Amino acid sequence: MSISIRLSRGGAKKRPYYRIVVANSRSPRDGKYLEQIGIYNPLLAKDSPERVKLIEDRARYWLGVGAQPTDRVARFLDAAGIQERAARLNPKKAEPGEKAKERAEERAAKIAEAEEAARAAEEEAKAAAAAPAEEAPPEEPAAEEAPAEEAPAEEAAAEEAPAEEAPAEEATAEEAPAADEAPAAEEQAEG
Repeated sequence: MSISIRLSRGGAKKRPYYRIVVANSRSPRDGKYLEQIGIYNPLLAKDSPERVKLIEDRARYWLGVGAQPTDRVARFLDAAGIQERAARLNPKKAEPGEKAKERAEERAAKIAEAEEAARAAEEEAKAAAAAPAEEAPPEEPAAEEAPAEEAPAEEAAAEEAPAEEAPAEEATAEEAPAADEAPAAEEQAEG
């Protein structure tokens, strides 16, 4: 018969409360046990002294007899100074799976492409900004402002001009048929 020191759950739904018990390793989790040697209430704060209570002399006795603690109980015993727990090292525990690695590589590739595109756009913008500045003398920006000021005057003139041009267009339209009639008249005269 192998003996284990483990947790036995009690309490209500979503309100766990555990007994630290010594039991036959083949008995059910919440079933018959040999002795209760402590309690564990996970709902209390981690620094609360009421969170884990152990009867140290009984725990030492059962460990001396050969009882094997579960990992969680071994942590409690180590914290209480009853039995040192060897630190476990599982380097692959936090390592993502293959598909997660693939997704991360794809994301990294997309980010790298976006950064390259942004750099290229910045370089093009710098080159475009540098090229006109090199070609144009510093006096031209003042000259560029002058046409901007004249533009409203030109627009006003352009608005007035179509009104003046409209009768001229009508006149040309009236003259055009007369011009068309003139060759017809000449043809009749010849014929």
